[in-house]
Amino acid sequence: MQPDVPAQRSNAAAMAAMKSGNYANAHAILEEALRQSPGELPLWLNLAAARRAMGRHADALAAVDHVLTVEPRLFMALLMRASLLQALGRKREAGEAYGVAVALGETQQNLDPPTQRALDQARKAHAAHVQEMADFLRPVVDQGAARGTSADARRMAFFTDQVLGRRKVYTQQPTHYHYPDMPAIEFYDREECPWLPTLEAATADIQAELAAILADEALADAFMPYIDYRDGLPLDQWAELNRSPRWSAFHLLQHGLPVPGNADRAPRTMAVLEQMPQPRMIRRSPAAMFSVLKPRTRIPPHTGVANTRLVVHLPLVVPPGCGFRVGNQTREWKVGVGWAFDDTIEHEAWNDSDQVRVVMIFDIWSPRLSAAERDFIAHIMAAIDDFQAQQPVSVGGFGAAPLTPKAAGGGFSSL
Repeated sequence: MQPDVPAQRSNAAAMAAMKSGNYANAHAILEEALRQSPGELPLWLNLAAARRAMGRHADALAAVDHVLTVEPRLFMALLMRASLLQALGRKREAGEAYGVAVALGETQQNLDPPTQRALDQARKAHAAHVQEMADFLRPVVDQGAARGTSADARRMAFFTDQVLGRRKVYTQQPTHYHYPDMPAIEFYDREECPWLPTLEAATADIQAELAAILADEALADAFMPYIDYRDGLPLDQWAELNRSPRWSAFHLLQHGLPVPGNADRAPRTMAVLEQMPQPRMIRRSPAAMFSVLKPRTRIPPHTGVANTRLVVHLPLVVPPGCGFRVGNQTREWKVGVGWAFDDTIEHEAWNDSDQVRVVMIFDIWSPRLSAAERDFIAHIMAAIDDFQAQQPVSVGGFGAAPLTPKAAGGGFSSL
């Protein structure tokens, strides 16, 4: 489309008039130009600006709304609309409109200083609107929470935050295996993890075994890089950590078997793991390790392999400046306080300190699976492995005794 030269000249003249403070003249120029070129949106936006400067906020809003009927996602128009609603005293509408403008503003680049300042003010206005709504809703949220369990209260709070736009909806994104109808829960409530007190009570014993392992120079090579992809694979977010000692693991259980030379260094730890509801799958699990994150190291956002299991953390060495995020929730590790989380929800970790961080990590069955489902999953995964290996093994019938590991394969990132 050829540029409308007369419209451009009129727009430039109007902008010059506004710059000199002659808004009435600018308004007259723009109205005349729009009679000749009604489709020129820059003319409409400047008309709105002139009307706003003249105190004609309702007329300015009408001009902006005309622009948005043609270009509904035009950032400057959305930002101006919100400010005009505010000037008109339509506070709640302005708060919502600021939210729309801010969301689009996050995608804008190279904003000039005045527009950047306007966007910053829009963020503050929208945040105040959200806080006002949150305060208004608080009595309803508190009443609902008081009538339910802690899990009910957590879901109510999450729902409210989502309504307020404070919480992004994260879904399970397993890289390989998605079992249907499993809930996307970031951190599971302790009520669903009745084995946690047993684990936490063993913290001192586990720390003592870890300290002995860390002090033994002969075991230095037993700490393996957690990320170890072969050459030629697309590494994406793992390029920086691939084969790096900055994030390493001392494996106790791997591919469903105790790791020779490692597991026997931690007998009390292994005894505690025996009491945990870990999956028993040939060539796949259980898995357990001491995870070592070096100073000034960050683990990028990622998701796990299967939503049939949860991952458990027991913090053992935690300097200040360490953190962990699953979905919307960010937590600090506290030594001896365990948790279970769904690792198929996006998560990341960091150690911003000058010291090493160590967490014991292992997998457990999802508590939302029935005994029959666990048995099925163990057998179907064994059958898949048999098919791929083209050397069948006998896995027994359903309802038989739990499967026991037979051969190496897979890893902590497997099912």
